[in-house]
Order: sequence, then structure tokens, then C-alpha cells
Amino acid sequence: MTPPDLGSALRTAELLHDRDALQAQIERMAEEIRADYAEGEVPLYVTVMHGGMPFASQLAFALGERGLDLEFDYLHATRYRGSTSGSGLAWLHRPATPMRGRRVLLADDILDEGHTLLAVRRWCEDQGAADIRIAVLAVKVHDRCVEDIEADYVGVEVPDRYVFGYGMDYHEQGRNLPGIYALKG
Repeated sequence: MTPPDLGSALRTAELLHDRDALQAQIERMAEEIRADYAEGEVPLYVTVMHGGMPFASQLAFALGERGLDLEFDYLHATRYRGSTSGSGLAWLHRPATPMRGRRVLLADDILDEGHTLLAVRRWCEDQGAADIRIAVLAVKVHDRCVEDIEADYVGVEVPDRYVFGYGMDYHEQGRNLPGIYALKG
């Protein structure tokens, strides 16, 4: 089966946030995060793959510029597996770094309904993390969020539409677009 054409989607999509706007929000978030960690503290920085990678990389650099060192690891948990609607959570990789007693900072591309991030946060708690903070580039605005999950640090809000770019995919394409786009509603 041929994947949908990214070029066609882009021709009709709306640019919600361009690269400069996103970078400004990442810089703001880095200031907020830096203020929450003591001098010399090194949190475990866990990127939620694949979508979180572009955002997490930019945020890590911004945190480094502010003197916050990070220990890196990643996880890969997904409900989508290339589709546009979620199903059961699949763990493809769990972090190898011990979390017991550690402060953990999770970085992901988007908080939509929250099923994935809630499961990830609970898993970190089960691993004995002392503190878990969540940083997301975007939060989707709607009333379908699961209880007990919210991001501690948020870059931008996006409407309740299919969004892609800057880590978020359009049928596994377009993750490296330098902005966030939404399909026409």
C-alpha cells in the first residue's frame, strides 16, 4: 500500500507554529525547567521516541546553554504504529538507566489524550523514580484527556486536528519538518 502523499497534505495544511516560534517556546521552557533543578543536579532525561526526538534534542541544547547537565536515555512506547488513531500501548524499548531515587525529565512531542504519557509516568514510578516531570512541545486542546496526566512544561497549544511536523508524523512522514502543521478541519 502506497502511503499518503506528504506533499499533497502540505499544500492544503495550515502552518500553526513555525520554527522560530517553536524555538522561542523551547527557550522559555528551558528557563522554567532550569529553575526547577538545583546547581549540580543531573536529571535523567528520557526522550519518548520517535516523535519526541527533534524537540528533545533542541530542549537539551537549550538546557545545556543554561548550565543544566543531563544524563540521556530513551524509551519507545507507542499506541499508533504508523496509523492515525491509537490502540493498545506497545513498548518497543525501555530505558536501561536505573531510575531508583532519580529525578526524571520526560520529553515528548505532544500530549494528546495522555494514554501513552500516563503509562510511561506510571512505569517510571514503578522503577522508583523520586520525581517525574514531563515536558512536551505541544498540547492538543480538547476534552478527551485521561485523568491524572498533564505536562509540567508546555511549548504550544494546537487545535483538535491532525497535526504533524517537528517530530509528529503524517503516516510516518514529515517528522523533520521545521514547523507544526494541521490538516484542514
